[in-house]
Amino acid sequence: MSKSVYLAGPEVFYPDARAHGQRMRAVCSAAGFAGLFPLDAEIPATPDGQSLAIFQANRALIDRADAVVANLRDFRGFEPDSGTVWEVSHALARGKPVVGYCPTAATIVQRVQASPHGRLFDAQCAVEDFGLPLNLMLAHSLTAIAYGSEADFLGLKAALAQLRNLLR
Repeated sequence: MSKSVYLAGPEVFYPDARAHGQRMRAVCSAAGFAGLFPLDAEIPATPDGQSLAIFQANRALIDRADAVVANLRDFRGFEPDSGTVWEVSHALARGKPVVGYCPTAATIVQRVQASPHGRLFDAQCAVEDFGLPLNLMLAHSLTAIAYGSEADFLGLKAALAQLRNLLR
């Protein structure tokens, strides 16, 4: 029986989210894992209680999974999606291995400097400079970090390969 892996990340916000999730599950299957995509859960179509139902369903999928693989690419700024970070934290609190992946190993400072603004301060705060690709709390909590673009699922494939080695 293959190990199950919850696929955390901002892909649920993509215009073709369900189709993208199917492709991600196929990549997992090819790597010997059963992928659990957040949109796999049955959610009521009516808006009343929908957000709570999504929260509960995703939490249940994480609890059921053997591990989590998380797309931690920049999302709406220089940090990962906050919902994905919560899912990572929940899995870690449950003692599950979590492998995150990013498109590049570039540090936060390098990415900020390469941006059109090029400032090491946002409106009020300094950008942390510890030579890490993610916030230090997240980077040091992960079981492992893999790198690769989203194109052809290279980041996901690299993360699944690391996870396979961890679960041996």
